[in-house]
Amino acid sequence: MRKKTLLSTALATGAAAAIGSLATTPKSAWYQRLRKPSWQPPARAFPLVWTPLYALIAYGSARALSQAGNGQAALRRTLAADLLLNAAWPALFFRARSPRLALAEIVVLNAVNVALVRQAARADRTAGALLMPYAAWTAFATALNASIARHNPGA
Repeated sequence: MRKKTLLSTALATGAAAAIGSLATTPKSAWYQRLRKPSWQPPARAFPLVWTPLYALIAYGSARALSQAGNGQAALRRTLAADLLLNAAWPALFFRARSPRLALAEIVVLNAVNVALVRQAARADRTAGALLMPYAAWTAFATALNASIARHNPGA
């Protein structure tokens, strides 16, 4: 794997993480008033989960891009779309205060995650495996978002 590729994916992933983090406001009065499912993890769990996931995204993507050959441009586009959607979700949920709009967006993110994992796995099986926890967590986040949207129809 080239250091330049890893640096690029780390910077892109870090930017998505930073943008998403700036839009996330779990202590807001609006969010605190929402009805949430009993199985929602505590707020402190989210950064503990996301930090290693972002590292896996950066490393797995760099590994895949280094091995992608003719598929590198498509993989790069899929990664860019994925990171844009990843960064946009908190703004839709927390800033726009729209669990329903955020749910529609995260469903699209899941589809892009599947494409990213598949493309990465075609280039390098280990890279695809490294991206699986991210896809799994996002699927869990989709269920959590759906539950919140269902329990808060006026939000």
